[in-house]
Order: sequence, then structure tokens, then C-alpha cells
Amino acid sequence: MAPIKAAIIGLSGSAKTAWASRAHLPYLFSPLGRSKFEVVALLNSSIEAARAAIKAYNLPASTKAYGTPEDLAADPEVELVITNTRVDKHLETALPSVIAGKDVYIEWPLAANTIEARTLADAVKQHGGLGIVGLQGPLGPLPKKLREVISSGRIGEVLSSELRANGGIDGRGVIPASLSYFTERKVGGYVYTIGFAHQFDLVQSVLGDYKTGPDAPQGFLQIQRPQVKVIGEDKTVVETVTSDTPDLIFVHGYVDSGASLHFRFRVDSPFPSDPALVWTIAGTKGEIRVVAPSSTFIHIGNAADPQKFEVHDFETDMVDEVEWDFEDWQKELNLQARNIGAIYEDYYEVKRNGTQKTFVSFDDALKRHEQLEDILANGLKQ
Repeated sequence: MAPIKAAIIGLSGSAKTAWASRAHLPYLFSPLGRSKFEVVALLNSSIEAARAAIKAYNLPASTKAYGTPEDLAADPEVELVITNTRVDKHLETALPSVIAGKDVYIEWPLAANTIEARTLADAVKQHGGLGIVGLQGPLGPLPKKLREVISSGRIGEVLSSELRANGGIDGRGVIPASLSYFTERKVGGYVYTIGFAHQFDLVQSVLGDYKTGPDAPQGFLQIQRPQVKVIGEDKTVVETVTSDTPDLIFVHGYVDSGASLHFRFRVDSPFPSDPALVWTIAGTKGEIRVVAPSSTFIHIGNAADPQKFEVHDFETDMVDEVEWDFEDWQKELNLQARNIGAIYEDYYEVKRNGTQKTFVSFDDALKRHEQLEDILANGLKQ
């Protein structure tokens, strides 16, 4: 079966630490990825920038370089467009390809705000392509195993869940210059909409959707450190900026099953010797505990310090550690690429073999945007 011909938007030739090169290329350039996908075009800010990236990543000379979203959208060879720009550029770079009827993969967040996310979701429905969003957490082996244990009845009926996490950005009241836009809510990409949202989506994939609305409990969000120091590559302070993005997030309420949920996410380092994340799920017959020693982002993990998954059986008072692992093909990739690769695998099966999708669609992502916007609007202390 012929590989799916893909184009990448935002693969920079000068920023090889960016998400596209760290999380997408390892799968796409792996033997498995090459058997199913072929990168035939790049779109950057200019044709010259695209050509520089083609050269930097040793792509074939036949790879096409584009400088405008409209030119890429008009390419009849391209089946899948992969968008890896900053979030406030998602709409303008991806929409022409959506309108052209192509399948479009956009990294999370889908767009800078709910209005733009709805525009993309509506356009996909109108023009017939598939919309894929990089909320990869639920496809990972840890949440899959959590869902399996809960559905088996091992802990009985789920009564409540509590998650405490520290992280998002290294350091207190500082931010790298490359991420200084994380202090600007208008951009749409910052710790609440990225770091917290990835975890919140993963939690809901295990427990069920969190209830929002005027009669439902809401969150409490606060900007505790409004003055943020921007640091350069040499760790010196470049400037101090005023942030309007929350750095303390409490979400409390209920999921669809009626179980209560309490989630605290603090943009800060944990207390010395404390783990970065602790997540408990209490049931009538037992309790689950997931501990991530050094990485808040359990949808990615830390190979040197992996998450620990334990179950306490109330009747026997025994605590057992539950084993979980990645697929063999995923182990050949770096951690950032493993669950991204799972999205590509799922999309390929849907596209070529007509299987039922498990990836997050534009409609799914729109619901998360609406949920996050509702919590922020009702919970941010000004």
C-alpha cells in the first residue's frame, strides 16, 4: 500500500530542538514511519526558509518548498498536512488546507481560542477531510492500563480522584526567552492550555468527562507571580515582563460517573524529595496511586525515572505494582515521539483500513477548548 504523502508546516532548519523535530520526525523517519508516510513538502515563513529546512534534515531534493499556506493547499499530491507552528498561527496556516479537503494534523492547542477552534472544526465538517489533534496522552500505555484496571472492577466503583502536580516550566518566576509568549494569554499557548490541559485531558480519558456549566463546581486559578524574569540561553535575565496567565490551577468538581475530582497544578518546582506528580483514584474496593518522580508530563514520561503505578486492595491490605510498557516499535523512539507515533499509526489505520479512530478529532478538541475557557472565565482571580 502506498505511503501517505505528507507536508509539514513549521519544521525550522535552525531550531532542531523544536517539537516537530523532537516528536514528529523520529517516527516519520523511522523504518515503520517511512513505510506508511512520505514527507513530500515543507511550508515555512518563506520558500528560502523551507529550502533551508529541507537541506538541514537531508530530505530528498524532490521535496517541495512552500512559503504560503495557499500554495501548499493547492498541491494535489499532499494528502496530510502536519501543523507545528506556534498556536496563534494554527488557523492561518492550516485553514487553507482544511478548505482544500486535505487531512490536517494540528498540534494541541487546536487554535489560539475557542472561536478559532470552532472555525477549524466547522471547516473540516464542511470540506470533508480528517482533523487530527496532538492530544496524545490517552493513547499512551499508562492511561490504557489505568482504564483496563478500572474497567476490570479491581478497585470497585470509583468514588473520587485527586491529582497534585508541580511543573510546567523549570524554575520559579522565570521563563526561557524562547517561551516568553507563555506569559501572554492572547497567544493561546501557555501552561494552562498546554501543560495542564494535556494532563486534564488524560485524566478525563481515564475517569470520564469533567462537568462544567453554571450549576457545576468550577476551578480556582490565580496569577501568583505576575512579574516574570525572561532568561537567555546563558541563564542571565534579559528582561522582566508582566504575565496575565495563571500559574496556580485548582479544578474541583465531578466527572460523568459522579465521582469527585480534585486537581491541583502549580507552575513551580515541588518541595525537595517530593515527586513531581501524585495521582490517586479511590474506589469502593481499592485505590490506585500513580507517582511520577521527576516529570509532571505523564503523557511523555521520563526514561531514567519512570512513573510508578500501584493498586491497594482494601480486603487483603496488599499493595501491588502494575506493569505497563510501550509497544516494541515505540521503544525504538525517544519518549516525546512515542505517543505522537501512536497518533500516526491510528490515523494510518483509519485512512487506509477504515478502522475506528481513537485519536482526538477537531470536534473533540473543540470540546476541550470550551471546557478550559469555561473554567478560566469562572475561576480566574483577577
